[in-house]
Amino acid sequence: MPSAKILMITGDYTEDYETMVPFQTLLACGHVVDAVCPGKRAGETVATAIHDFEGDQTYSEKRGHNFALNATFESIRVADYDALVIPGGRAPEYLRLDPNVLKAVRHFFDADKPVASICHGAQLLAAAGVLKGRICSAYPACRPEVELAGATYAEIAISDAVTDGKLVTAPAWPAHPAWLKQFMAVLAA
Repeated sequence: MPSAKILMITGDYTEDYETMVPFQTLLACGHVVDAVCPGKRAGETVATAIHDFEGDQTYSEKRGHNFALNATFESIRVADYDALVIPGGRAPEYLRLDPNVLKAVRHFFDADKPVASICHGAQLLAAAGVLKGRICSAYPACRPEVELAGATYAEIAISDAVTDGKLVTAPAWPAHPAWLKQFMAVLAA
């Protein structure tokens, strides 16, 4: 598989595993991954949160690691990237308020490039207006947003992923093996 240049848009309180695992996995597979956050520069960090499934009605949240950004959002050209990754966690809820982030997300759909979104990343997709007519998985609490955005919510196991064209989505980090495998297949196509 040829190397792809991948943009990862993240922010403070991004889910730890949903950020670090795909970032490191994609790098280990030979891809270039630029992790960016609006308002922060390369070398700065975002705080992560660890979401665990411990038998409660929803996930628990604990402070995670500091994740180092390796590029600056305000300096990137989205046209230079082959694909987009959107981790979940708390970050998508406020990133969706940034018109430049929404414009960047729309670029990947308008240009028919691969996009991988997991968990609450669907909040960003819904706000960007790119879900109409698509099939999309997300954390179950995001189902109303997915459906209000005009998509069909894929009710799948937490360890599964779904591909619709070049969009690969999953409900949460336990889906990493399926989600990343499907995303890499889309990248290689």
